Order: sequence, then structure tokens, then C-alpha cells
Amino acid sequence: MNYIETTDWMFSQLPMFQRQGKMAFKKDLTNSIALSKHLNNPEKQFKSIHVAGTNGKGSTSHIIASVLQEAGYKVGLYTSPHL
Repeated sequence: MNYIETTDWMFSQLPMFQRQGKMAFKKDLTNSIALSKHLNNPEKQFKSIHVAGTNGKGSTSHIIASVLQEAGYKVGLYTSPHL
């Protein structure tokens, strides 16, 4: 499935994405939680740290990865390109 097909599917199948106009806007995590629940909460299947924000994500991520590696944890660091 490509990006367009995926978004078309989401908007047509998932009830949390079928609202329009003012009803579609949610200033909380309601839609994200509903989507995650619909997908059987994949985020609970593995341990992860999600770093978000405006500035410093790369540095913060690398520092956290380094500290965890030094503590003996197996670490995978994924930094996606800026969208």
C-alpha cells in the first residue's frame, strides 16, 4: 500500500477519521489512542523511547542511546528524515 492508498483506507474505514470540519479537530490524543487501539496497540509490543519536540531531538536521542548502551542495553536508534 502506498501513502495515498493508506490515507484513503484510513479515512474510509476508521471511524475516528470520518468526522469533518470542526468535529474532526481534536486537541487531545483521542484519535491517536483510537487508531492505536484499532491496530491492537502495537506500541505495547516493544520497549521504546519517543523523542519529540522542536529542537534538540537528534542530540537528545544520541545521548539517551549512548547512556543505555553504556548501561549494557541493546539499543536501536532510528532518526527519521525531517518531514
